[in-house]
Amino acid sequence: MTISRQTENRLPLVEPLPADISPVDVFTRLAHRPHTLFFDSASREGKSGRYSFVATDPFHWIEATTDDNDPLTKLESFWKRYPSESQPDLPPFQGGVAGLFGYDLGQTIEQLPPPCIDDLPTPALAVGAYDVVVAFDHQRNQSWIISQGFPETDHSARRERAAARIAKMREWLASEPSQPTFASNITTSLENLAPQFDVGIEGVTSNLSPEDYHAMVVQAVEQIHAGDIFQVNLAQRLLTPARCDSVEFYLRLRKQNPAPYAGFLNLGDWQICSTSPECFLTLRAGEVETRPIKGTRGRSQFPEADLFAGDDLRLSEKDRAENVMIVDLMRNDLSRVCTDNSVCVTQLCQLETYAYVKHLVSTVRGRLRTTATPFDLLRSCFPGGSITGAPKIRAMQIIAHLEPTARGAYCGSLGYVGFDGQLDSSILIRTVTAGHGWWQIPVGGGIVAQSQAADEYNETWQKAHGMLKALSP
Repeated sequence: MTISRQTENRLPLVEPLPADISPVDVFTRLAHRPHTLFFDSASREGKSGRYSFVATDPFHWIEATTDDNDPLTKLESFWKRYPSESQPDLPPFQGGVAGLFGYDLGQTIEQLPPPCIDDLPTPALAVGAYDVVVAFDHQRNQSWIISQGFPETDHSARRERAAARIAKMREWLASEPSQPTFASNITTSLENLAPQFDVGIEGVTSNLSPEDYHAMVVQAVEQIHAGDIFQVNLAQRLLTPARCDSVEFYLRLRKQNPAPYAGFLNLGDWQICSTSPECFLTLRAGEVETRPIKGTRGRSQFPEADLFAGDDLRLSEKDRAENVMIVDLMRNDLSRVCTDNSVCVTQLCQLETYAYVKHLVSTVRGRLRTTATPFDLLRSCFPGGSITGAPKIRAMQIIAHLEPTARGAYCGSLGYVGFDGQLDSSILIRTVTAGHGWWQIPVGGGIVAQSQAADEYNETWQKAHGMLKALSP
């Protein structure tokens, strides 16, 4: 294939790495550098686990709160300054704007009430502009340093910077793994937090007692029967003092609870440690995909019981209804930015198995309109319907009313918009937010008309199991 001079000028520089270097090798060498980001396919079963990426030292860092006016539009304006083309046959993230799109970013998109208490406030948006990325293709067992040369935009200056950044990255990768640098001392005292309740696990508390969680579910079911909503996702926030450095904890977490959309992000005062199994949005060559998860069963150590749990979930009318409601919501969200008649369901309620739970997963696809941007897609769908409910805006209003504390990063997204226009993102479930000496471990589930409060409460603990096991070495 012949590449035009104009296209060639917009391509990044690429340098291969030895086959024996792993994503964890790279991550541990870069972890102490500013705003290190790790998109970590810790689980590599199937297509969703093919690629991993490590990036650090962005040339620009953007943070926003819910008080900021339209931060996504400002981010898009910045992103448009740096158009690039993709090097073919390489992993899809070749530099771009990447980081945290917190759940509360939704307040800047829709008219929503603030949470009841925001006792550990995190940014609604925390995104870096990463001009150099270490990319891994696990299927081909190959890796590369990919360097854009931004913020330089003159061709010669951009090429010079791109080469210098590759040299610098090689220097960093030749260094010893970094020592822990993230402080675990408590800087927000217990007295300044929302009320906490003992849950019977040493050092772990919740923002809801079991009785309060049950009452919250009952209120939600009443609003469903009243016709206010069809489904709402409700969570409790577990909390424990930080027990080690955030990097050490993330490495322990990814080993204990591997997942295809795992990731780490250093925001500075906060670190996101996620072992999410859920894809929010992917955009490749104009094709959009979302894979909502709804329906959960805990796994058993006994093979026959484990098989029974999967069959029970697959045949459950309640769980299938929960999933189909969100599929319909995501079809509607995608139709706002996709071409007519292109939105379709290619997988409905397929059983998928993870380390501690089984899930029902569906896939919805569409073709993005040529007039729409990746940010239009984000605005149309954010936050993901699987962690709000339906109708989405009313469900989010109820979440703000019923849940005691702000969600922060939880149920937002960790993702990127490449300089070439490609996009990939997770739903931040199975996610620990570390900062101010605390680890936040929110867990929740979808409430529908058939929900039983005791079952919903138990489901949150099934989802917490892998993260709680990672608390200790």
